[in-house]
Amino acid sequence: MVVAYVLVKANSGEAERIRDKLAAVDGVEDVHIVAGDVDFIARVNVENPAAVRQIAATEFQGVPGVADTETYIAME
Repeated sequence: MVVAYVLVKANSGEAERIRDKLAAVDGVEDVHIVAGDVDFIARVNVENPAAVRQIAATEFQGVPGVADTETYIAME
C-alpha cells in the first residue's frame, strides 16, 4: 500500500463542496480544510504510486474550483 498526502489549493469559496468532492474519490481516506498556503490536505491510501498520480492529477484536478495540487508520498 502507498500512503500519500495531497495538498490542494482552491480558487473558490465553496470549501465544503470541494472537500466533499475530494473525499468521494476512491482511495481518499480523509480530507481536511486547513489554514495556510493550501486549502485542503487529503490522505490517500492506494495500491501503487500510479494510483496516487491518478487521484492527484486527474481526479482532484478535475474538481471545479481546484487550482493546484502538490503530492507527498509517505516513506514509512
